[in-house]
Amino acid sequence: MEILRFYKEKSKKWYADIPMWTGRKSALQMISGADKLLDLIAKDRDEVYLHYSENEIKNADELTFTNKCWFNGADYKISKLNGEEIKLDVWLCNVTKFVMGYFPKKIYFKEIEYNE
Repeated sequence: MEILRFYKEKSKKWYADIPMWTGRKSALQMISGADKLLDLIAKDRDEVYLHYSENEIKNADELTFTNKCWFNGADYKISKLNGEEIKLDVWLCNVTKFVMGYFPKKIYFKEIEYNE
């Protein structure tokens, strides 16, 4: 099971927690819609764990690829979250390629409780 932890710092900025990342921390910051999506998922919490896959996950939400950016990353859209319409555009940077190997046409994700 592929799991990613996201956390919000006191600065109100969201970051992906990727221990094997050797680049700048700033590259792990969630921006351009990804931060808004995490706010919606987390509600008032400052940490979430997401099970993600390019393969369909039962009862999961999905990001749909819309455009490869010429400079960095890719655009996705999400039209429903937990069954409710939201219509949000989300930009995912090249860290997505680091984690998944490329930019999938769909990324399925589901919040989970995680105990290490």
